[in-house]
Amino acid sequence: MANDHGARMNGGDGPESTKVTRPQVRSTEDGRMEAAETSPPLVDRARDGDLAAFEALYRLHVGRIHAVALRMIGDPLEAEDVTQDIWIRAWRQLDSFRSESSFATWLHRLAVNRILDHLRSRRRHTSRVIPLSDSSTLLRSTPSDRAEDRLELEEAIAGLPERARTVFVLHEVEGMKCREVAELTGVAVGTVKAQLHRARRLLRERLTS
Repeated sequence: MANDHGARMNGGDGPESTKVTRPQVRSTEDGRMEAAETSPPLVDRARDGDLAAFEALYRLHVGRIHAVALRMIGDPLEAEDVTQDIWIRAWRQLDSFRSESSFATWLHRLAVNRILDHLRSRRRHTSRVIPLSDSSTLLRSTPSDRAEDRLELEEAIAGLPERARTVFVLHEVEGMKCREVAELTGVAVGTVKAQLHRARRLLRERLTS
């Protein structure tokens, strides 16, 4: 399997608005992804053990999964490792996909849960800022008129404290409701809103200073 991002196969409802432009993860590629998955059904073939079909799914989705991991974790090397593990888990758990939702939705939920597990096990309370040389990886799925603005925003997000960054990425980047974020992270909705408020305030301060 290709090693685009280090992955290898081994078998608003917030309390305050902000003028920060929301990074967009979904793109015009999504429609082509869904079409490619359904004609012929790549997921069915992959579930039957067709490694080439799973390779095709990997190529369709690895960029977005890696971007989510990098934004939430804030460390390029850790994001590479977690992305690899997500795809290994996806291969092993493919039988659990029942087509009640799209494969992209199933994979995204699997990825977010794995990333949250990683963050819980790490339990660090320091901010992480991605060095300039590493920041280009974050930008592949984030359209903007100015690369400088895009870079500044991504670095500001990466520099948020871990819990605030997690909530901000899930809510503002991934488009989840506060209730969904609360369910995933295991905290109260009020805590999610407080962390979202904190993230927006910190971003506003960093981007206007």
